[in-house]
Amino acid sequence: MSRRLPTIHAITERLEGPADRQVEELDLEFSNGERRRFHRLKAGGHGAVVVVPLIDDETVLLVREYAAGVHRYELGLVKGRIDAGESPAQAADRELKEEAGYGAHRIDVLRSMSLAPTYMNHQSWLVLARDLYPERLPGDEPEELEVVPWKLDALDQLMLREDFSEGRSLAALFVAREWLRGNA
Repeated sequence: MSRRLPTIHAITERLEGPADRQVEELDLEFSNGERRRFHRLKAGGHGAVVVVPLIDDETVLLVREYAAGVHRYELGLVKGRIDAGESPAQAADRELKEEAGYGAHRIDVLRSMSLAPTYMNHQSWLVLARDLYPERLPGDEPEELEVVPWKLDALDQLMLREDFSEGRSLAALFVAREWLRGNA
């Protein structure tokens, strides 16, 4: 079914909560005449990258880092914010050097992904990094991250691990694997 996007009659911005998150209230009218107010968190910054670094055609590099939200060490992909003036490819290469100690000669930006599209406009760019070479840049992590090689054909085992729970990393690995197989 194809639907016409709701008409936006007004957008009101305000700060909300103890962290002063920027919230937008949208006054919307749907194609059936229904009028509603929706709220969404307005993302700050320039988005983020989620990097799938391949050390060879069959092996991805994961990083293990402290995750304050769940108070444990988590396995996941290299990720981070896009700084002002950076493209997703540039941010991916920088984050890869900071977190895993590698740069990439070949970078493919595969697609954007959203975290929670019903109430947030934040975008993360899925980036495939290949033809890696050793290079480290200082990062903002309080300790050096452990780099863990993982075979792409063992994603079914990875997705069941308790210490691999971040949805963007899981989705990115499956999208990248299908893209590499030519199915995307």
